[in-house]
Amino acid sequence: MKNTKLYKKILILLQVIVLTGLPVFSLELDMSVDEEIKKKYNTSQLENDVLPQLPNILNNQTTSSTTPKQTSTTQNTVPKTLPTYTSNATPVITKPDKKNAKKISRWTKFQAKSNLLISDWSKEGSTVSFTTTSAITKKNLTIPAGTTLRGEIINTHRPQITGNGGLIILKITSITYNGKTYAADAKVTKANSKKIFFNRIKGERRYWKGVAQYVNKGENFYNKTRNVSSKMSDNPILLILSPIPTIVGAAGYALTTVTSPIFAIFTKGGNISIPSGSSYELKLLDSAYVY
Repeated sequence: MKNTKLYKKILILLQVIVLTGLPVFSLELDMSVDEEIKKKYNTSQLENDVLPQLPNILNNQTTSSTTPKQTSTTQNTVPKTLPTYTSNATPVITKPDKKNAKKISRWTKFQAKSNLLISDWSKEGSTVSFTTTSAITKKNLTIPAGTTLRGEIINTHRPQITGNGGLIILKITSITYNGKTYAADAKVTKANSKKIFFNRIKGERRYWKGVAQYVNKGENFYNKTRNVSSKMSDNPILLILSPIPTIVGAAGYALTTVTSPIFAIFTKGGNISIPSGSSYELKLLDSAYVY
């Protein structure tokens, strides 16, 4: 009986030892196994290559469960090279044989109208085009009305201080004749019946207008002070003080007149905006050759 009780106590004690020592034993076992794996394998690489990407799997499962199967063979792949786009805005220039070509002599003038708005907001390099409004008849050559001349803006700026107006400089670079485009070199000599010098379309210069505006301000101030003096002279009490406003006004008028050339520096010139369909005169600077 005693042996049985002793045996039960020993059995209970062994169970307690095993149960309490199991976590420690398992921890030591896990650590040792982990060390062995790290010695033989790159665990980070093993994780990236072997372990499944759970978010991707979930996304694929969700897509497959919610989206019906498609029978299209189109693949959403990125092309190796991006597509290129060509523009027909600039025609190909034909180089004629001067011996057999027809010559449009130097200084020939074309009466034309613009095909688009031209302003000092335009950027350098912007293309421009004109359509002739009258025919030109030369020996063995007739250039009909409706002929197209193209060019570009080679210089431009907005109105500036010191009264300087906007600027546009155009250069005609080609002429289209019988369906083909040939090189040409021409400039603008008139725009809206206004003569253009040195091919420079200029906005109004307003420096001296700015000077006159400041002088006018001084004159208006002087006239107001004179009116004040006149009203004061009607009052016997203020009569003795009535000359003071006129004296102040005269001093202000003189000061404004003297300083107006300085203040007028901050006056901006006029802008340029020539609407589409406006009349132009274009003149060849060099002979052009066409077929």
